[in-house]
Amino acid sequence: MNLSEYDWPGPLGISPFAHQKSTVEFLISYPKAFCFNEQGTGKTASVIWATDYLMKLGLLRRVLVICPLSIMKSAWQQDLFRFALHRTVAVAHGSRDKRKQIINSNAEYVIINFDGVGIVKEEIKNGGFDLIVVDEASAYKNAQTARWKDLRELTREVKGLWMLTGTPAAQSPADAYGLAKLVNPTNIPRFFSEFRDSVMVKVGQHRYIPKPTAKHVVHKALQPAIRFEKKQCLDLPPLTYMDREAPLTPQQLSFYKRLKKEMLIEAAGEEISAVNAASQINKLLQISCGSVYTDTREVVDFDVSNRLSVVQEIVDECSNKVLIFVPFTHTIKLLHDYLTKNGVVCEIINGDVPVNRRSDIVTRFQEQQQPKVLIIQPQAASHGLTLTAADTVVWYAPCTSVETYLQANARIDRPGQKNPMTVVHVYGSPIESRLYALLRSNIDNHRRVIDLYREEIAEDS
Repeated sequence: MNLSEYDWPGPLGISPFAHQKSTVEFLISYPKAFCFNEQGTGKTASVIWATDYLMKLGLLRRVLVICPLSIMKSAWQQDLFRFALHRTVAVAHGSRDKRKQIINSNAEYVIINFDGVGIVKEEIKNGGFDLIVVDEASAYKNAQTARWKDLRELTREVKGLWMLTGTPAAQSPADAYGLAKLVNPTNIPRFFSEFRDSVMVKVGQHRYIPKPTAKHVVHKALQPAIRFEKKQCLDLPPLTYMDREAPLTPQQLSFYKRLKKEMLIEAAGEEISAVNAASQINKLLQISCGSVYTDTREVVDFDVSNRLSVVQEIVDECSNKVLIFVPFTHTIKLLHDYLTKNGVVCEIINGDVPVNRRSDIVTRFQEQQQPKVLIIQPQAASHGLTLTAADTVVWYAPCTSVETYLQANARIDRPGQKNPMTVVHVYGSPIESRLYALLRSNIDNHRRVIDLYREEIAEDS
């Protein structure tokens, strides 16, 4: 069997794009390799086709996919259902016993999150896996972490390792060391300090800057590798949508359920008005975002660490600039502080930013290297602005207006845009999933608000 005879399984006989075929051909040639294709180019589908092909040849029995919690189901499980429906898939998440049960099952593909690997490391070793696929592999750049050491231990037992990331050394060329040491350690010096000195020069007590030759050293270290950028993929659709799950923290979930119970009691009484339904839906969205406004306009903050880390993951994976739309003012500050603390240069555009400062922010965003991220309140900038330096829109949470949603996405979909574009929906609660579905279907939520309200309180009641 050769690749030209492969039937490319998938819904309605979907065939890969040219760059995906090239990626499949590359991956099946190397048991250990990097795939640095940019976000939105279909890395997941390419890996699924490559592994399915190797399974048909009898060269592969089981695959372990290690990825962020946010894409275990929304990306990997869903794409496996789409492109390899004839294969068995299981998600190893939950208690240790549940994870062990999944690892020890007969599932051909097992999906697990980064921090879950250490919990069932021994079971993975004995699980009969022939290949480990690591998505968003930059999480393994630091060879001193327990996470990295766990994976290194597993690769002694599992012969195949494919590491996927669109940004292998985005923050520093020294980040390449941890990745290279896992895939091809003979390409780099034995010690990190020696590699760091080959790509960085010390300019202060604790400050290093990249050497002019750093890119060449990193390129040599991170081999074998393949990379396609979105601008190279002329066959990509102009706009694609992705979903990223950010599970509610226990604190959020507790308040979310309490509010739903109050809504259920209220609905059992008098007829619910559209205005009141919209108000309650808005409170559910606020809990999902991390900050709730009381009747006296005070702000109650929740633990929203899951959602913040998911947004950070998305930004880290983007090679180009990013717009993040956040519906609530207080949450904008929360996200700005978090990203800034983690080294992301970002600016805010909301109703409090004066026109002249807004113009300066937009000019710098369009013409200069920094800022990488604009955090925007949708109502403040959904019309008029051209922000084509970005090719990714992230919705921190959904808005409740189709017009605002479409206009906000259109900030990057304007003359001057050179790349295929991606819209990412971050969700953690049922109400958010329902709203995104309505927004993508161009259904006016104002007409559906009572139906939406009743669907929400009916769930699990």
